[in-house]
Amino acid sequence: MKPSNTQNFERIARAIEYIGANFRAQPTLDDVASHLHMSPYHFQRLFSEWAGVSPKKFLQYISIEHAKKILRAPQATLFDTTFDIGLSGTGRLHDLFVKIKGMTPREYKNGGADLRIVFSFLESPFGKIGIASTHRGICFMAFADSETDAFADLRAEFPKARIEKGATESHNMALRSFYGGETETLHLHLKGRDFQLKVWEALLKIPMGRLSSYGALANELKTPKAARAVGTAIGKNPIAYLIPCHRVIQSGGMLGGYRWGAMRKTAMIGWESARVLDEQAIKPDLYQGALNAKGN
Repeated sequence: MKPSNTQNFERIARAIEYIGANFRAQPTLDDVASHLHMSPYHFQRLFSEWAGVSPKKFLQYISIEHAKKILRAPQATLFDTTFDIGLSGTGRLHDLFVKIKGMTPREYKNGGADLRIVFSFLESPFGKIGIASTHRGICFMAFADSETDAFADLRAEFPKARIEKGATESHNMALRSFYGGETETLHLHLKGRDFQLKVWEALLKIPMGRLSSYGALANELKTPKAARAVGTAIGKNPIAYLIPCHRVIQSGGMLGGYRWGAMRKTAMIGWESARVLDEQAIKPDLYQGALNAKGN
């Protein structure tokens, strides 16, 4: 039986975690495969199928030096980009098709008492994910270890809403966005304060394969002294992946934390880079912790 996306991601995450903890010892492909109780051949094949590149190249994409190189690029790409990168093949940008709608003051204050919400629990390339929507759009999208955990998180966001299990076309569209397919406009129906909505809208303008910092995002919002507030708003983002808060890192190149786990953030950044940057023949520098993979 073919392993699920979640099973594959769990193995990839364990590999990235092992390499991150042992990079000073320069682990070989054999070392990492042994840690996962896999043969080197099958580990290399699994990793390459999931990421689209070899383990060695993937780790180049998530190195600090590579992150610094991206951050040094002109910041105009955040808001003035023509979004022409990655528009072919697997790098199709979903961000163009995501639109935010804020909830009404009544919906915001009453815990969703007037809302009917449809909830489903699905598989993504980065593990299981809960997706929920109202008649106006996706209102919740969060990674979770179990359906029970995801449902509890949704209930905490909308304690008075009528929540039903099911699936809608918007859920399927949200899931397709991981794979870069063509989509219709996908609406998000979000509960947030005005500043939070502005930050989340700004995140949508960071193209796939690019990174920004908290300070740069604050500057783009013309609130240069509000980097901490920007960080807080990013941390409260209720829509995983579609609102790409994983593309914001520390100004020094460190990837930083993530609401749904730093390892998942690391995997997302490398996965997107593999689909966009490799198409443009961007060759990142080697770094000390890169995996000494064989057969590249």
